[in-house]
Amino acid sequence: MSVPLTVLIVEDETPAAEKLERYLLRHHPQNKVAGICDSVENAVTWLEKNQDSVDLIFMDIQLKDGVSFAIFKEVKINKPVIFITAYNEYALDAFKVNGIDYLLKPVTFADLTASLQKLETLRGQLTLTDQRVLQIKELGTPTQPYKERFMVKVGDHIRSITRDQIVLFFADGRDVYLVTQQLRKFIIDFTLESLEEVLNRQHFFRINRTYIIHISFIQEVIVYSNSRLKINTHPAWEKEMIVSREKVNEFKDWFDGSL
Repeated sequence: MSVPLTVLIVEDETPAAEKLERYLLRHHPQNKVAGICDSVENAVTWLEKNQDSVDLIFMDIQLKDGVSFAIFKEVKINKPVIFITAYNEYALDAFKVNGIDYLLKPVTFADLTASLQKLETLRGQLTLTDQRVLQIKELGTPTQPYKERFMVKVGDHIRSITRDQIVLFFADGRDVYLVTQQLRKFIIDFTLESLEEVLNRQHFFRINRTYIIHISFIQEVIVYSNSRLKINTHPAWEKEMIVSREKVNEFKDWFDGSL
């Protein structure tokens, strides 16, 4: 029988967290869940105090207050992580951090067993750094690290939209939209924060909390009130686009090609 593990679960859906805990105990009756965190903020706080007490972290990618990759920006994680998500767009990001596996929901007991067996094998043969290198090689390191196309649903059909067809991403409540050159809007399974991680900064810039804009969409930039900047676009966008005050200097460097 495998060695028992002490585990942290980062998951904002209670039924999913409870099912994962049941699977862990089924896999080994001495496995222990040391904590369950339902947000980026709670996970950061928990890990800062208790990380040394666990052997493994199960981490959902989409949490109620953001994407779990934000956790790695706040606290140094030195434990292996198995990521869990309903989407498959984040695989490369998962392996850029301490990810040793990537499971799609709904997770089955067979999925969990296979991941834990992989962990046991890797722990016996490789250092954590080697584990990450191995996983990236298995995934296939792309020649271009940025996302070049997005899948969107149109009725019962699925389309692929390439980067050069996109002029804008924007958030409306909990939904995030991709906008094409023809100003057609499509809902995508990303947050603006996660898009910032996969878009090429040479082409895209997040001007405020609502918009990420493609440089080709900008017709002119006008100095606005309180030293802010207003963007006029072509074709004309339906709402006013203002660069937030804290982004102005960075935007100027980006627009000038200095970033």
